[in-house]
Amino acid sequence: QVQLVESGGGLVQAGDSLRLSCAASGRTLSRYITGWFRQAPGKEREFVAYITWSGTTTYYADSVKGRFTISRDNTKNTVYLQMNSLKPEGTGVYYCAGQISGVPMAVGQIDYWGQGTQVTVSS
Repeated sequence: QVQLVESGGGLVQAGDSLRLSCAASGRTLSRYITGWFRQAPGKEREFVAYITWSGTTTYYADSVKGRFTISRDNTKNTVYLQMNSLKPEGTGVYYCAGQISGVPMAVGQIDYWGQGTQVTVSS
């Protein structure tokens, strides 16, 4: 079992930055594809970014490309999401996801979810 715990959310203004962390316990994250999703009020959970276990491959939703950066430190069993130039539409609960194999970040193939951290971006 892997437990994922997100942190770093908060209330910021448009244009500000935040860094989210996803810390894993129970098992090492180093062999998992790890990613982030977000869910705005009344909307479905949507993919934001993922990073492969080696860190050599990253992928982003078009809506965050160029502003968000995903990274990982396997020595700390932690994945990060640096969010710059935040926009009000980025408001929502951000979830960390861990996946052993399959189509990266296909919702039905996610093995572990965190409990989420709230990000609110005011205009």
